[in-house]
Amino acid sequence: MTLFQILAVLLALAAVFAFLNQRYLRLPTATGVMTVGLMFSVLVILFGELGIPLDDWARALLRGAKFDQALLHGMLSFLLFAGALHVDLNHLARHKWTIFLLASVGVVLSTLIVGVCSWWVLAWVGAPLPLRWCFLFGALISPTDPIAVLATLKSAGVPANLEAAITGESLFNDGFAFVVFLVTLGAALGGKVPEAHELIDLLLVEVGGGLLLGLLIGSIAYRMISVVSSYHVEVIITLAVVTGAYALADALHLSGPIAVVVAGLLVGDHRRRLTRVDAPRAQLDTFYELGDEILNVILFMLIGLEVLVLPFTWEFLFAGALLIPTALLARLISVGLPIGVLRFTGEFSRGTVQILTWGGLRGGVSVALALSLPAGSQRDLILAGTYAIVLFSILVQGLTLGRLVRYLQRTG
Repeated sequence: MTLFQILAVLLALAAVFAFLNQRYLRLPTATGVMTVGLMFSVLVILFGELGIPLDDWARALLRGAKFDQALLHGMLSFLLFAGALHVDLNHLARHKWTIFLLASVGVVLSTLIVGVCSWWVLAWVGAPLPLRWCFLFGALISPTDPIAVLATLKSAGVPANLEAAITGESLFNDGFAFVVFLVTLGAALGGKVPEAHELIDLLLVEVGGGLLLGLLIGSIAYRMISVVSSYHVEVIITLAVVTGAYALADALHLSGPIAVVVAGLLVGDHRRRLTRVDAPRAQLDTFYELGDEILNVILFMLIGLEVLVLPFTWEFLFAGALLIPTALLARLISVGLPIGVLRFTGEFSRGTVQILTWGGLRGGVSVALALSLPAGSQRDLILAGTYAIVLFSILVQGLTLGRLVRYLQRTG
């Protein structure tokens, strides 16, 4: 299939799934589309068992879509920029230490805890995985997914201070997580593990370089936008920022996600500081809100369809189910320790750790990283565990976060 044909089929499926959700399930759009996608995948598998070869066609479609590349080197930059554009930079600044610790120390802690616990759990269920591969699994499942988080927070009713912390963590932890992922990937594939000073240099270059690049490009973009009054020109400038910042960061071996997030935060903050709110600026917001919604629908639909490429064995399914509480335990500890330290310097509302733990959703980024691993039995097991955690995260945690928040508010 050509790229245009693949895009046409995906958009058609997304439209049908969105309609079915709106008509019957009435779940939040992205979650509902993913749920319908899961049902569709199960039907395709059943048809395949009955001799109707829809599964071969569907798998060919997914191979052509190249989920990992489409997300990590395309959709992610647009989704991150659209999310950052509407975040209040002042709110993030007030919670900068919480965000920094959760996005850095929290990711490392979670990686270590998931690695050790999953190594023990998988050995216990008869699906052993080398410890270095378990740490790789911990690295790709530890970062919270900004797309899933931002989509859920819209309706969860999380207190403003916690919403800022959760949003900021999800926007910035990808930069740290990618470095940890690259280090653990090199170790898993038999490469040399960087020494402490080499790891610090890598973090400074990836994260610090991405930050500076985002500041530079965001500042230039804002100055250009501030002197034009054409909606079309504003859209073209911001689209150039989205694609250019991510591509340039990738070419310079810097953190593309952080560069795009910083540029989006800077452009959005400067636009809010303007004394007048005119039609072009309102139209720009509408453009990115619509684009964000469309890309979210396609992304979550692909997550639902990816079940077609999972290795189905009872052993893997059982292992995946046991890895869900492992990931939650790691999240609880990696959130609880930094918040425990910060309680001496700031005030946190009741239930902070519980909300941060349950609101730390995993999503498409983890699935994409798992799909990018070299083919083999280790990849199959990691992919099954990742998918189980992501489905639980979106369908259970995402849909019940609002209830948890309301319960804590009533009992507080």
